Amino acid sequence: MTALMLPALPVEGGLSRYFREVWSFPILEKEEEQNLAIRWRDKGDTEAAHKLVTSHLRLVAKMAMKYKGYGLPVADLVSEGNIGLMKAVKKFDPDLGFRLSTYAMWWIKASITEYILKSWSMVKLGTVASQKKLFFSLRGLKGRLNILDSGELTPEQARQLSDKMNVSSDEIIQMNRRLSSRDMSLNAPLSVDEEGAEFQDTLVSETPTPEYLVAKAEEFSHHSSILRSVIDMLPERERDIFMERRLNEDPKTLEELGVKYGISRERVRQLEVRAFDKVQKAVTETVAAENGADA
Repeated sequence: MTALMLPALPVEGGLSRYFREVWSFPILEKEEEQNLAIRWRDKGDTEAAHKLVTSHLRLVAKMAMKYKGYGLPVADLVSEGNIGLMKAVKKFDPDLGFRLSTYAMWWIKASITEYILKSWSMVKLGTVASQKKLFFSLRGLKGRLNILDSGELTPEQARQLSDKMNVSSDEIIQMNRRLSSRDMSLNAPLSVDEEGAEFQDTLVSETPTPEYLVAKAEEFSHHSSILRSVIDMLPERERDIFMERRLNEDPKTLEELGVKYGISRERVRQLEVRAFDKVQKAVTETVAAENGADA
């Protein structure tokens, strides 16, 4: 994507001005978002892409603030999130019928969390999904259990956290130590004899590569396309109920849909379940068939 002119992030401090500027960009209505996405995809209209990006900068800011407790500058988190947002806009397919925000959240989160993981001096972190989950969940859980976010855990605190997260107390204690203090600056020089060589140069990243992340996003996009085609095959009433109940950002109630179609709430629920079962079965069969063909 051609570089877009976005609000400048402050080098240090002064984020409030940036946030005010970000919140001044209007949120797009679904139809306008659709038209802009088509203009960008079909004509390479950079003005349309700019509007798509700027209208979602507040989403990046909100998501970045959730990760401010990891000792990294919020401006850096926002910057990484913005990169994820621009990748999402580039890949977004308006024909799938979903909002850009739903698709972009995956890219934004992936970009921010990968940056955080790479910024911490934890060579072994990230080899399994459970370790990543523990890394990003431990601090929040400690807060909900009123455990101070500093210092060593007591055996009782470790047991509480272990029970909640379904991992061993030893894993909890080791991760807490890593979160409490970094063991070495990533930019610390290796020795006086190796000019320019830093500690971070010795680290081997075992986190997913950018290529892997892109592949996963493309897989998500493909599966969304399958879902869209399956939904289109549903009877009109079932399709509408399924969309309103399962895919709408602000789902309608059973009562609202019952009034719309002149049927009971229970009947709406039955139609929703039936539609979901049909979609689930068709998507599973389609994906299985594709995997069989590729084998």
